[in-house]
Amino acid sequence: MLANTIKIKSLDNLILTGLIYKNEKRNNKILISVHGMATNCMKERDEEIAKKLNEINIDMLVFNNRGEGIANYVAKENGEKILGGTAFEDVEESYNDIVGAINYAISKEYKEIYIMGHSLGSTKTVYTYNKLIENKEEEILDRIKGIILLSLVDIPTAIRIYLNDKFPHMLTYAKNMEKENMENILMPEKSFIHPISVKTFLKYTRDYKNIDFAKYSESEFEFSELNNIKVPLMMRWGTDREMILQKPEELCNKLKAKIKNPKLDIGYITGANHSYKGMEEELASEVKKFIEKSNNYIEK
Repeated sequence: MLANTIKIKSLDNLILTGLIYKNEKRNNKILISVHGMATNCMKERDEEIAKKLNEINIDMLVFNNRGEGIANYVAKENGEKILGGTAFEDVEESYNDIVGAINYAISKEYKEIYIMGHSLGSTKTVYTYNKLIENKEEEILDRIKGIILLSLVDIPTAIRIYLNDKFPHMLTYAKNMEKENMENILMPEKSFIHPISVKTFLKYTRDYKNIDFAKYSESEFEFSELNNIKVPLMMRWGTDREMILQKPEELCNKLKAKIKNPKLDIGYITGANHSYKGMEEELASEVKKFIEKSNNYIEK
């Protein structure tokens, strides 16, 4: 397996860095990984998954989306820079990044594409898939053969619970700063688990309609966006300090009843935390097994 650095251009002309793990044997299948908050594409977890995929002759592409790290500048093709990182990103703009990665894979003649998100990367993946449907991007959708969601979080609810009785005060503060055209200043300390700008805080607490598809605590919620995923769907969580309110077994049973995908593979890994630290090999084996079982996988 070889690892080569690559450059990806988002739909709005940001230049994003990444790696592609390639097999020595030429193939037309690839898994694209979308990282979560305050992190990047350099992960032991992804490396282990790439090794397992190597066994079944599938390449893997990992890349830094505009939410890389806590705060940074992301350059456009013309040299212009925008604020990025977890503190400043608009999660809906991830569509431009993920489709940019898909277009890169298509340009390299990959015919079958799997997309895997972790945490906020899972939110971005579900949002992007539904946006592709809305935009009638049939050529891209035809190439997507499976979706993997690792530790999909109900972000709006998680923030409310994290802030508890401080939530109304923080939301009022953010709205007031917005009125003063100060969306890019940071919220007060402990407004979130990471430093966060007013703009991004409001996205998760007020303007979250388009990314609010993981309402695990609502008994009547129908999970329409997840049910829009017609290709094989894998979902996993851990059991140690995972960012869900329910017990993993209860959550999995609920979603099994709600999600109608006939190729749903849902479960949890005992002992794994939110990042799957120390359980990378087990997770990688499950990802490999999921791809092998999908109807679109043909071993050569």
